[in-house]
Order: sequence, then C-alpha cells, then structure tokens
Amino acid sequence: MRRLSYGDRSMLIIIYILLSLLAFTTFYPFWNALVISFNTGRDTSLGGVTFWPRDWTWENYSIVFGDSRLLGGFSISVLRTVIGTVTSILATAIFAYGMTKKELIGRKLYMVVCIITLYFSGGLIPTYLLIRELGLMNSFWVFIIPSLISVWNMIIFRTFFNGLPDGLLESAKIDGCGNWGTFFRIVLPLSGPVIATLALFTAVYHWNEWFLPSIYITTDNLMPIQPLLKQILNSNIVTEHVSSLDTAAQGQLGRMQTVTSKSLSMATMMVATLPIILVYPFLQKYFVKGVLVGSLKE
Repeated sequence: MRRLSYGDRSMLIIIYILLSLLAFTTFYPFWNALVISFNTGRDTSLGGVTFWPRDWTWENYSIVFGDSRLLGGFSISVLRTVIGTVTSILATAIFAYGMTKKELIGRKLYMVVCIITLYFSGGLIPTYLLIRELGLMNSFWVFIIPSLISVWNMIIFRTFFNGLPDGLLESAKIDGCGNWGTFFRIVLPLSGPVIATLALFTAVYHWNEWFLPSIYITTDNLMPIQPLLKQILNSNIVTEHVSSLDTAAQGQLGRMQTVTSKSLSMATMMVATLPIILVYPFLQKYFVKGVLVGSLKE
C-alpha cells in the first residue's frame, strides 16, 4: 500500500473536518427538536436546552397520541403513503412498459405529451375545478388518483425496461406469455432495485406533501398529519386543551402547564418525521444501483 504524503494526509484531515461539520449542521436541528420534545415546555422556555433534555417528560407525546385528530391524521398519512406508493409504482411501471413497445401506435406523440407535462401544468385553478368536477373533494382518493402517474418515474422505468435483453422477452413470448404475463412474471421481478428506489421517493412525497389536502380536504377525519402539524405551528393547541378541561379534570391543569406549543410542536414533528426516516436504512443499498440502472443504457 502506498504511503500517503504529508500533503495527502493534510488534505484528508481537512476533508474529514469539513464533512463532520456538514454532518453536524445537518443532524443537529433534528436532534435538538427531539431533545425539546422530551423536555418540559416551561423549562425549554428558559433556554439552554441543546444536546440533552434538562427536565425529562413524556407529557408532550401523551398529548399527541391522546389527541384523536393527530392520531387520525397519522393513520390517514400511513394509508395514503402505502396505497399511494403501491398504486403509483404499479401504474407507472405498466405505462412505462407499454411505452417500450415499438408497435404502439402514436408512441412518439404520447412521449411528447408526457414531456410537455414536465415543464407546464394546468395551473392551480383549472386543477381545482377538475378535481371538483371529478367528485374528489373531501375524498381519500384525491390523495391517490392525481398522483397516480409520474412522468419522471415513467422515463426511468422505460429506460430500464429498454435495457432488458430482447432474448429474455422473446423467450417468454415463445413460452406463451402475453404482454401482461411477460410484465408480471419477467419484467417486474427483474426491476427490484428501480422499484425500491422509486418507491421510496414516491413514499417520501406522499408522506411529506401537505399542500394538496389543505386545498381539497375540509373534514378533520380525512386530514393527514402534515396539515395538522402546520395548524399546530400556527396556533396554540395547548390553550385548546386547557380550555376543553371540565371541572372534574382541573386536576390535570398542572400537567398541562408543563407543555407549551413549542414542545408539543416538536413532539408532533418527531411523530410525523421518524416513520419515513426509519425506512431509509432498509432501502439505502438500492439507491445508487436503482437510479443508475434506470437512467443508463448500454
């Protein structure tokens, strides 16, 4: 092994220091939010809570999981993410597989139309009118149907499908498989890395997206947790909890006084953020392979 020179070692040390600082500045805000969520609100308001909770408490999380709105919003977000990801990946993959068929009439025209949608949209008002005319207002399917097809993901899928050996698809056709059989028995099982990567990107979109429900959903029972988190950040939910206490529950007032809007907001952010973050380690190995395989062709 070649011995590193003094200049190489100095450069490596500088690189490690810069990367460490970058990692710290990226990770610290999340860690501080986690610390505040486990610290009493009154103590947090005094300042100085940085790397470790100074006055431990579970009250922030007990209120979050005890609030039917937040718990219901969490359930809606989970359902939206799971159903939206599965249906979007499946529909986009089927669309992309069809676009690989040279015998498809008007294939180039369809591709041009798809590319145009990457640069131009119908606009907010026309889209709102369309959603209303389709009867998707205050419907769970407004989360699923408008985002069913992703043109960008379709292009990646199509590029990957075009890179599959022609002999493999021809042998499946000789064995009696039609287009559907070839797709589900041959093409889809070979697309694991691309599916895993694009599924994660789609899941992150569905989990974090908050603008769409804020426009098309007005009922609390269909509101995901992200718009509810925005409401918490813009209002004083602690005051709402205290004002809702009846005479028999006034003994809980002391417990509520340990909670502030900031501490409760941090706890809600953790509940809304941790589930999607925990998915990353399981799909990390597919990232580079999946994106490169779907974007390059030999």
